[in-house]
Amino acid sequence: MPIPITEEMHLEEEWFQKATKQTVETLPAFINHLMNDYGHDYGTMCHAVAACALAGMYAADKTENGGITGFQAGFVMWDLIKQINYRGNKCGLRITNYDDLLYPQYKHKFEKTLGRDTWNAIQEQAKKYLEEKELAHPDVVRHWRSIVDGTVPPFGFVVEEDK
Repeated sequence: MPIPITEEMHLEEEWFQKATKQTVETLPAFINHLMNDYGHDYGTMCHAVAACALAGMYAADKTENGGITGFQAGFVMWDLIKQINYRGNKCGLRITNYDDLLYPQYKHKFEKTLGRDTWNAIQEQAKKYLEEKELAHPDVVRHWRSIVDGTVPPFGFVVEEDK
């Protein structure tokens, strides 16, 4: 009989810790435990699925072919974000760590800048929308045209050269 749990119990803290210890051999039992031994609420189900995903990544990294670098881990993170929520993204994504607002040396992270490659991708996508979309509000069409024309990046952004 599944154990009823709630988010207020914060079992995810233990799950995430245990996820780091999983191997290919222990992974099925870990997933089975999280998914079948608890009566999840709306939130705990999310934490359980995330812990299972993390456990899978840790287990894969511990195989003979594993041992990814920090750079590769960042790529994995972006791959997951894109596959889970942004499959159709064409122009790029950005994550903001608001903890960095606590340190003056990170001011540059909060400036409204776009890299040249990102701006070019935005312009290219706006051009495709103008060519392909038939049903768009006139304000949206004007916005796309201003992007394509390069008159000004939207919302006060400034384009800077990619580093």
